[in-house]
Amino acid sequence: MSANVGLLVTVAVAVGGALGGMARLAVSDLLARLAGTAFPWGTLVVNLSGALLAGGLAGWLAPPEGDGLPGGWALLMVGLLGGYTTVSSLSLQSLTLWQSGRRRAALANLSATLIAGLALVGLGWRLAGGAA
Repeated sequence: MSANVGLLVTVAVAVGGALGGMARLAVSDLLARLAGTAFPWGTLVVNLSGALLAGGLAGWLAPPEGDGLPGGWALLMVGLLGGYTTVSSLSLQSLTLWQSGRRRAALANLSATLIAGLALVGLGWRLAGGAA
C-alpha cells in the first residue's frame, strides 16, 4: 500500500470514527431522555442498530480480501461503525448493573446484545443481498 493510500485510509477511519462517535452520543442521549437511565437502552440500541448496519454494509460492499483496505470499507465499517458501536460501554454498564444487585438486568443486557446482534448482522447481510 502506498503512503498516499495509507494516509487516505487513515483519514477515512478518522472521519468515520468522529461521525460514528457523534451519532452514538446522539442516539444514547435521545434514548436516555425517552426511556430513562435505569437500563442502558441507548447502548443496546446503538449496538443492535450497528450490528444491522454492519451486516448490511458487509453484504453490500463485500469484506475486503488481501492486504489492502478499501477507502469505503475503512470509512464505513472501521471508522463509522467502529466509532458508533461500543463494547466498552456495554461491558461497563453490565458490570454496574451486576454490582448494584441487578443481575438479571445485567444478563439481559449482555444476552440481548449478543444474540440479537448476531441475528441483526445476519439480517442486514441478507437484506443487502449477501450470499447465504
